Amino acid sequence: MTLLRRRSAIVAAAALGATSIAGKAFAQQTVTLRLHQFLPPQATIPARAIVPWAKKVESESGGRIKVQLFHSMSMGGSPPQLFDQARDGVADIVWTVLGYTPGRFNKAEVFELPFMSGKAEPASRAFHEYVQQHAADEFRQVHLLAAHTHGPGLFHSKSAITGLDSLRGLKVRGGSRIINNMLTKLGAAPVGMPVPAVTEALSKSVIDATTIPWEVTPSLKIAELVKHHTSFSGPTGLFTQTFALVMNRGSYQKLPADLKAIIDKNSGVETAALFGRAMDDGDKDGLAVAQKAGNSIVTLDAAETQRWKTTAAAVEADWVKEMQGKKLDGAKLVADARALIAKHSK
Repeated sequence: MTLLRRRSAIVAAAALGATSIAGKAFAQQTVTLRLHQFLPPQATIPARAIVPWAKKVESESGGRIKVQLFHSMSMGGSPPQLFDQARDGVADIVWTVLGYTPGRFNKAEVFELPFMSGKAEPASRAFHEYVQQHAADEFRQVHLLAAHTHGPGLFHSKSAITGLDSLRGLKVRGGSRIINNMLTKLGAAPVGMPVPAVTEALSKSVIDATTIPWEVTPSLKIAELVKHHTSFSGPTGLFTQTFALVMNRGSYQKLPADLKAIIDKNSGVETAALFGRAMDDGDKDGLAVAQKAGNSIVTLDAAETQRWKTTAAAVEADWVKEMQGKKLDGAKLVADARALIAKHSK
């Protein structure tokens, strides 16, 4: 009996030791997360937000998380396919424009309405909070890391846009269905395309102008292709596009608890603010490039800006009516979005 007890104790100790070693090995496992996005590495968000975010995650994980960066759609596909790549596990993480997949983010679209927001950092804080409150179900197929916006939207054009009348008939790139509807209401001829296609479209005169914020203009060489830039008086821009950094649900769920905690720490409102700050800083740089090039930079006065606001108001009315058809209270969503922007802009 004594010998049997000894053998049992030895077997139990060995099993406990093996479990402990396996547990320690599991706890120390390393993972590589493939992050896919559509802009070149020197563009504002890759350089000032995605790369710093990836380095922070790697550092805080003690090197146990490796973030492998794939810029400029180098994993294949097109920008409108990015969200599905995260959903399907083609990539572990993607950064994408929500407006590239029309009809999927109905409630999130409210931040794209004309003259909704201005600076990107407060608007990004507001947008992420809004998504958590009102549109989390639109991201149920992925694990949301951060939702954000860019700064004030404006025109970059080959001919001067000095008022509403001078926009009429111009072929203008729009980045989402809301923006394209706005361009139609304002009298332009909208041409939808992802932002990486803008450079070629301008150089080949497929479009006469483009709607993008200042921050992305240097990487697209916009100041070399056009000589006119038109913005608006007041704290808000003509339009805004919305973005999201999202992760494949399986890639997140299979992480050990301590690595999940690292991802969680680098998600949420503060991460949205990081991306928004990068946009705001990039806007300053983009403007400086155009100024150095000697381009014409016009800010429409308050009276002319009001003409645009009055005309573009029909876009909001259209959206509210459309949401009613989807059993959504669009007017309340607009009011809540504006309240959150005001809250985070104080």
